[in-house]
Formats: sequence, C-alpha cells, structure tokens
Amino acid sequence: MSRTLLTGVAYHGNRMPSHVRADMAEIARADMDIVVHMLSHTDWERHKTVMKDIIAITEDAGLEVWVDNWGIGGSPGDVSHFLAYYPDSHMIYSNGQMHPYQACLNSPDYRKFVREWLDTVAEIGGKTVFWDEPHIPTKLFGDTRAFCCCCPTCRRLFEEKYGHPMPSILTPEVEEFRTDSIIDYFRDVTEYSNSLGLYNAACIMPGANHGISLESVGKLADLPYMQNIGYDPYWYNKKGANAYEYVYNGTKQAIDISNSFGKQHNIWIQTYNVPRGREEEIIEGTAAAYDAGARCILAWGYRGSESNDYRAANPDRTWAMTVEAMRRIRAVERDRIWAENRKKYQ
Repeated sequence: MSRTLLTGVAYHGNRMPSHVRADMAEIARADMDIVVHMLSHTDWERHKTVMKDIIAITEDAGLEVWVDNWGIGGSPGDVSHFLAYYPDSHMIYSNGQMHPYQACLNSPDYRKFVREWLDTVAEIGGKTVFWDEPHIPTKLFGDTRAFCCCCPTCRRLFEEKYGHPMPSILTPEVEEFRTDSIIDYFRDVTEYSNSLGLYNAACIMPGANHGISLESVGKLADLPYMQNIGYDPYWYNKKGANAYEYVYNGTKQAIDISNSFGKQHNIWIQTYNVPRGREEEIIEGTAAAYDAGARCILAWGYRGSESNDYRAANPDRTWAMTVEAMRRIRAVERDRIWAENRKKYQ
C-alpha cells in the first residue's frame, strides 16, 4: 500500500550522530515518514560535515529529510551571524529603530548569502528546503505599532513602485509592499533552489506581527517553484482556544489555498510549550488536521522540543501523545483505503 498519509516531526538541539541514530530509529518505529532538520548559520559554520552525516543517518532509517532555514535571516530560530558581516542589511522599523537580528529580504547581500546557504544544503545531501514562517515583523513601541522594513533599500524600492515616499503608517500600499517583498524574495530563492534540484516547501504563520495574511498566501502558492505550502495552527498560546476547532478551521483554510493552486501542503501540530495535564489535546489537534483534509501532518517537535526553553512541561508524556496521535490517524487512513478497496470486490 502506497503512503497516502505522511507524518513527521521537527528535530533539533542535538548534533551528536550516535544519539541521532537512536532518535531516528525511535521516530521510524513510530511509523513516521519525515524529519525536519535545522541548518542554522552555526550549523553551517561548525557542523557542516556532522549535518551531512545526520542527513545520511536519517535517510538510512527510511525517513525523508527536510532542511529548515532555521534563523538564517532572523526568527524563527537561532540568531544568524550574517548581520555582523553586513550591518547595512538590518531591517529598520518605521520609527527608525533597527531590528536587532532580522535581515531585510530586499537586501542584495542577504539574497546572495541565502543562495550560498542553498549551495550548502545541496552539498550535504538535502533534497527538500523547508522555508520556516517567512514574515516581515511589526512591533509595539509603547502605544504605537511600528513596522518593517523601512531601510534605505526598501524606501527606494517603494518610491520607485508607487511614485512617492514610503509613509510612516501602515497604509494599504505599505501592506502590499511588505507582502510583495516576501513574494519577490521567494521568487528569487526558490528559482535558485530549483536550479540545484531542490524541492521547496514553506510554512506560514499568519498574524499581525508576521506581515502576511492567510489570504495573501495565494501569492506565495502561485510561485512556480514553491511546490508545498503549509500552515501551523498552534493553539496552546491562544487563550480559550479549542484544540479541535482551532486546528480544523486553520487547516481547512490552508488546504483550500494549496489545492486551488495545485500545490502540496504541510500542516503542523503544536507539541512544544505544552502545559502539564493538557498533552491529550495533541490527539485532538492531530485528528482535526486529518479530518480537515491534511495528509502531510508534522509535529513541532521531537519529544516536546525538550532541548529548548520552550519545551513541553512533560516531554515524555508529550512524545507519547504525539506518537499516539499519529498512530490513530494512520489507522483511520489505512481503514479508509481498505474500505474503498473492498467495495471493488463486493
């Protein structure tokens, strides 16, 4: 029976191949398909050969590898060293303050840096690039919300496009420019990634602080070399959110977009920052994603992300619920296929 349902998990915080080997075997025993490995700037500079080994170990366990651009240009993820070398590439808020660790997507130096990172992904054996939560941030300074990016490059590009200086408030033109900056960046880097034979998948976290709405994701999905569009409907940090309802609604919206552009999808289940006593909601959320039509469902992250400060309160129970959640939807999918096959002979 071919796999009509793919499940997986994000893995980071460990660069010791002996431990990776044991962990990949555990993930394979959980009947998962995909492991998302981070390739941060530090990994690139200090662990490149190790990361090549880790990718090989993962594939040897029968698992597909996605390589995450973790913190390469800022959040989400580890902080990159790039801006120490190219300080003029910092994002700048509309109030003139410099964003301390976010690189401007319109910076030519940053785009060159990302192409070199993609060369490294291909060199170490990566086949899929996972573009993690692309966004252009906003931030409250007192009672005023400032937005990025208002660096000299972005101001020049805005004026060339609209024929007047960039306003200091979020007008419809500024919102459009921010979204279009994301799209232009990904048009550039996914075209280069494709030239290296790499598959491109992205995951979006919409919201006021991220600068890209779920409705605008269609522009990203329309790019010819963005083959897979995802969404992470994380509910634990949403006060009063019902796990099933929140994940179902978000998944349905995201899949409708990916389907309308003929693209594959990825949907993420929150298994980090899980409060003690609420671990079983992982089963609810995973079932909701499946019921809404998701057939590529991944968890962030392995063992409740216990190697990070945002780890689950009880990593052991969180991982047990993650495995159980994926096991249950696998069983439902298997029974669905068997039932369809039986109809042919009855």
